[in-house]
Amino acid sequence: MSTFNRTSLTLRLTLLFTLISTLVLLTLGGTINSLVEQHFVKLDSELLNGKLSLVRAALAECKSAKELQKLPPRLNDALIGHHGLSVEILEPLSGIVIFAHRPEGLPANIAALPLNKVMKKETTRNGEPIRYLGGQANAAYANSPTLIVALASNLNEHEAFMHSFRITLWVIVLSAALVSGLLGWAAVRRGLAPLNEIRKNTAAITANKLSQRLLTAHMPAELAQVTLTLNEMFARLEDSFQRLSHFSSDIAHELRTPVNNLLTQTQVTLSKNRSIEEYRDVLASNAEEFERLSRTIRDMLFLAKADHGLVIPNPLPVHLHEEVQGVLDFYEPLTDDKKITVTLTGESTVRGDSAMLGRAISNLISNAVRHTPEGGYINVSITSERNRVCLSVINSGQTIAQEHLKKLFDRFYRTDASRQRDSEGSGLGLPITRSIVKMHGGDVSVRSENENTQFDIWLPTHTPD
Repeated sequence: MSTFNRTSLTLRLTLLFTLISTLVLLTLGGTINSLVEQHFVKLDSELLNGKLSLVRAALAECKSAKELQKLPPRLNDALIGHHGLSVEILEPLSGIVIFAHRPEGLPANIAALPLNKVMKKETTRNGEPIRYLGGQANAAYANSPTLIVALASNLNEHEAFMHSFRITLWVIVLSAALVSGLLGWAAVRRGLAPLNEIRKNTAAITANKLSQRLLTAHMPAELAQVTLTLNEMFARLEDSFQRLSHFSSDIAHELRTPVNNLLTQTQVTLSKNRSIEEYRDVLASNAEEFERLSRTIRDMLFLAKADHGLVIPNPLPVHLHEEVQGVLDFYEPLTDDKKITVTLTGESTVRGDSAMLGRAISNLISNAVRHTPEGGYINVSITSERNRVCLSVINSGQTIAQEHLKKLFDRFYRTDASRQRDSEGSGLGLPITRSIVKMHGGDVSVRSENENTQFDIWLPTHTPD
């Protein structure tokens, strides 16, 4: 079975087509052969029954024993032209043969054979195949004995014709099956040509040519959907490959600076003897860099899990007002230090993972605190709209250019110097926020105008599937 599964589709379809064609042709040939045989049986039956009726009519005209003796010449005249026909009339008790026409063509024991039934017998007096019919008849005079009329039709010509017919028929059937197989192979080859085209075009798509797509204009309807599905898969692969390439480049860039700082600082420290306080300062500085690296790596692992659906929220009721208030209380020393006015309005409850949603809210508020100038304001509002809840974080500050807005949620993306993240930021806060919101079946957007920047988180009020 495994060997057959490895054979080409062309060969399998050709064999299947040939097998079906052969079965149909064999069935047709067997049907024709049976119909021809039944036709000969019908002709022989009509001939034998007709001659039996003729003999009975002739015997019915015999009014006396003398007329019965004159019967043979009349019957011989009536049987002229029937070369394969044998007829015999006899008395069953005495065994006297009244009339015999080619008696060698009759069975050996006529008296033991059934009457009024056409049957094929092969035990003739000379061993030839015949079709036999026996019947009873009486003369018209009184006290005439009941006679047995035996008739047989020689089947040699029929058998020869059927033998030749069968040979011709099976030769035609086998030839037709062979031709059907060849035509089926050609048809399958032509029908599967689009698959070969798909194979060739797919083989040409490499890591450096992921932008290429399969042509769908001339594809048959059965393969058009397959081609579209493959193109969609290639598009996803291209997008994933590009994001992976950019992500790898961003990781290398982000990790290179702190690693270089650590290496340089360590080399400088080791270049000469230092005091214990100096070593302690260097180790403290290195610890800060390692902590930043740890946060960056942790955030990247979180995003990698989120992209592959490995982070599953625990859906429980989450009171957004309490979550936001907790975050604002945490940042209160910073907002007070920068004299930032903070307001919170609205209340709503959603279902989700409290820790994840708290992290997303914290990322937005932390971003707003960093980029709000001294004496500015941060407004957080919670509003409900049908089956959705919108949490908006608005902060004053320099307007973000439109070309940067679409890229704010990209990993490690930097805008201009006025929106540059500080030394504590990893550049992954907004991407993590978007991943968390997406996992909860929501969406996040940003807009910036008139020295105001607004982030909106839209969350469904029901639990996402």
